[in-house]
Amino acid sequence: MVHTNTVERAMARANLTLQMDAEVIRRARIVAARRGTSVSALAATRLMELVEEDERVELARGRAEAILKKAAPRGGRSWTRDELHDRQALRNR
Repeated sequence: MVHTNTVERAMARANLTLQMDAEVIRRARIVAARRGTSVSALAATRLMELVEEDERVELARGRAEAILKKAAPRGGRSWTRDELHDRQALRNR
């Protein structure tokens, strides 16, 4: 709960309207009540977690792409499909 309060104070607030199955909303209200919070706070926390995870994935992807661009080429040979499937050449080796 401390994390949610910190998030609420640190960011400008805006409203978001969601449409969901009535049963999901009913169950979310029960979960929120058990946790002493609101459905809105639950949703805000989960969405923040989703956004943060996506940002981490994108940063990792960018780092991986940068590493791959700097990597030295390996092998130095490319084959054609015909060369890979040339059974006669394989037998003559």
